[in-house]
Amino acid sequence: MGEDRGKYDFYIGLGLAVSSSIFIGGSFILKKKGLLRLARKGAMRAGQGGHAYLKEWLWWAGLLSMGAGEAANFAAYAFAPATLVTPLGALSVLVSAVLSSYFLTERLNLHGKLGCLLSILGSTTMVIHAPQEEEISSLDHMAEKLVDPAFLSFAIVVIIVALIFIFVVGPRHGQSNILVYITICSVIGSLSVSCVKGLGIAIKEAIAGKNVVGNPLAWILLLGLLACVSTQINYLNKALDIFNTSLVTPIYYVFFTTSVLSCSAILFKEWGHMGAGDVIGTLSGFLTIIVGIFLLHAFKDVSVSLSSLAVSMRKDERPAANGVASHYELLHNESTEDMEDREMGLPFDSVSRRNGAMTSSLDH
Repeated sequence: MGEDRGKYDFYIGLGLAVSSSIFIGGSFILKKKGLLRLARKGAMRAGQGGHAYLKEWLWWAGLLSMGAGEAANFAAYAFAPATLVTPLGALSVLVSAVLSSYFLTERLNLHGKLGCLLSILGSTTMVIHAPQEEEISSLDHMAEKLVDPAFLSFAIVVIIVALIFIFVVGPRHGQSNILVYITICSVIGSLSVSCVKGLGIAIKEAIAGKNVVGNPLAWILLLGLLACVSTQINYLNKALDIFNTSLVTPIYYVFFTTSVLSCSAILFKEWGHMGAGDVIGTLSGFLTIIVGIFLLHAFKDVSVSLSSLAVSMRKDERPAANGVASHYELLHNESTEDMEDREMGLPFDSVSRRNGAMTSSLDH
């Protein structure tokens, strides 16, 4: 019964994670459409500190879509380990890239399509080899994990990095460097996932009839989640307003996934129970995702398609064919000249074709 229940929870978490990616991928498009409409109206842009997007219904539709996706993601973390749920976020990259090519006129070339495919393949590999986290059955057990020195050190480093980027790096380079705002969202996101996991356990305990309201940890996790999510939304809006959606989405995925996997490994001690094959498979899957993300955005301005490749190949074949013909004609002419020399009765003459000169053996 326990094994069947575990499989049941696994498929529930998997389905919720996939639906979450669809909602979140669509939310990027809706938000970007709303921000573009405001820019055409001349309103102060979100990247410059404006908040006119709060009056745009498309932006609110995107926010609701993201809320639905985050809710599904929230529930997925309650049923499945973070190392299963988080890599499936690559699906949101695919959804966002495909929809942006149709609704935002952001062209998705052949490299981008291959990048999306590699992201999906890498995510699948990571899911297959994902480490199994330790079972946490109660908030008391979660509290023991949260006060572990390794996790406390990780959380302190994350908070310090986030504060430095928010107050020092952001005002100077946030408008020109795409990594600034995305880094803030990603490192804070690792803590939000930990809060989500704890709240999922609290909800399970509440359903089982335990008194969760009186537990201070549940409220700490809730407040921590609200603070993390609000920070992520703020800086993600700035990144979306300034930079191309097809760039923001994949880079955010890579950074966010790296942060969450690191946090999950430290908090739940997952990697200690993995075999060598699973370690190699997990790292290979993640590197495949990174390559896919690189293809998706590094060559986005290059107009490459299957039809253009076919035309290019045909153009390359023509010079090659002409070169073969010319070479054949040259050899034919040389052979004809040799035959003519022989017919003219020059048996003691040697022809040097290498240096273009004719020498006679009688000269020596």
